[in-house]
Amino acid sequence: MSPLTLAEVETLARAAHDGRTDKAGRPYAEHLAAVAEGVRARGGDPDQIAAAWLHDAVEDAALSEEWLARARLTARTKAIVRALTRGPGESQEAYAARILATPGASLVKEADLAHNADPDRLAVLPEPVRTRLTGKYARMRALLGPHRDGDPAA
Repeated sequence: MSPLTLAEVETLARAAHDGRTDKAGRPYAEHLAAVAEGVRARGGDPDQIAAAWLHDAVEDAALSEEWLARARLTARTKAIVRALTRGPGESQEAYAARILATPGASLVKEADLAHNADPDRLAVLPEPVRTRLTGKYARMRALLGPHRDGDPAA
């Protein structure tokens, strides 16, 4: 059986996050679409774009790990989604190390961070939240460094 198409992944991700909003009160699917487009604009391949649509699905319990294990997705897409699923209480250091060790994951995280840290998006948040998130995103960028896609030389 062939993997889901990108259109099918998008439909599934939108349905899984239906009714959910981001910190600014916007439909969560807008974030997913922005990350997927950011991956595409950065030269990401279909596995990475699919993972962008699903990058928060397991972490946010919109879809289960059991669903992911059975899903008609490539092994690479599943690995990227798992790498981007931060566990409860997991340190940023451990999270970043897993992303760096998973081919394809850092490009998706880069697009995620770019959208999360967009000044227009942050501007609507209360100052203390904006300050906390700006620091969090900057720390993750520093941990990920210039490395990309599991290749420390990249």
